[in-house]
Amino acid sequence: MTTPARRTPAAHRRHRFDLRSTAMFFVLLALVVCALGATVRMVAGAVERRPGWVCVLVVLGMAVCGGLGRRWRVGRAARRAAAALDEAAREAADALETPVIPQPRPAVEVTTDHDALTPDEFESAIAVLCERDGCSAVEVVGGAGDLGADVLAVTPDGRRIVVQCKRYDRSNRVGSQDLQRFGGTCFTVHEADVAVVVTTSEFTAPALEYAGRCGIVCVDREALRTWSDATGPLPWDAAPGGWIAGPGLAGAES
Repeated sequence: MTTPARRTPAAHRRHRFDLRSTAMFFVLLALVVCALGATVRMVAGAVERRPGWVCVLVVLGMAVCGGLGRRWRVGRAARRAAAALDEAAREAADALETPVIPQPRPAVEVTTDHDALTPDEFESAIAVLCERDGCSAVEVVGGAGDLGADVLAVTPDGRRIVVQCKRYDRSNRVGSQDLQRFGGTCFTVHEADVAVVVTTSEFTAPALEYAGRCGIVCVDREALRTWSDATGPLPWDAAPGGWIAGPGLAGAES
């Protein structure tokens, strides 16, 4: 009768395997310790024999590490900048794709009867129109010694505007003498970028001719009406060298 061979229990097999792994671990640990010891002795010997070279190597190592750190920081900053530029480009593209709808100028609720105003009230009404249409630093300065300037303002695009207001009856047209007196002060004294004469009447032909040569904008009765109800051009958009005039201005100066 054949005796069956004994089988080694699984627990014993695992135990022998663990012993082998442990032995190999300690062997590797001993090798690592020996290698480290040899390295330390070699470094110590090098320090004793040539300390200068060791210092140089240490400095070089630190410099290399610092350079790598700086490169990493610069690269990260560059990536952030590139991401910001991409985002800005996307926003700009979205803005360009969005149609811009121009906003209409607000119209006055009640059309002012400029004929019923006094000269001082007329100057204030012109200042209100300038302010309504986007001018800043609007100031009424008309009076004795104003040297032709009744309203001062700064246009929306940054130009200095000087306005002379002529509250005249319809039968009394603004002549070239009025324009010449204003032309002698508006640019040289008041340093106007845009010089405007506004009237409740009309301009004579010689007055318009002089204004065209000097670059003074003339706003007559009809142009004032369209400016007031926001259906006509702005006076400072006609400068320099142009004028805004209504029909029926031909003829000689009386």
